[in-house]
Amino acid sequence: MNRTERIRAALEQAFRPTVLQIEDESHRHAGHAGAAGGRGHFRVEIVSARFAGMKPIERHRAVYAALADLLQTDIHALSIVTRAPEEVSAD
Repeated sequence: MNRTERIRAALEQAFRPTVLQIEDESHRHAGHAGAAGGRGHFRVEIVSARFAGMKPIERHRAVYAALADLLQTDIHALSIVTRAPEEVSAD
């Protein structure tokens, strides 16, 4: 499994999301000190019922907890967008 697949598996297990988008932005940070160690830069967008009633900081902490092991080995930087289903526009 590659890094993106490991991130996906961890987030799916923790949140059972209705939407999960993961973008590997590591190529934008080539030469960056964090990239030198082989760890990547990622952007995740998650929509999950688990986030209902949670404050933004609580949501981010939950995501960091779900990815704790990967933050030590595979992830250098993480941009997070979290929403509960009722916060998603019905456009």
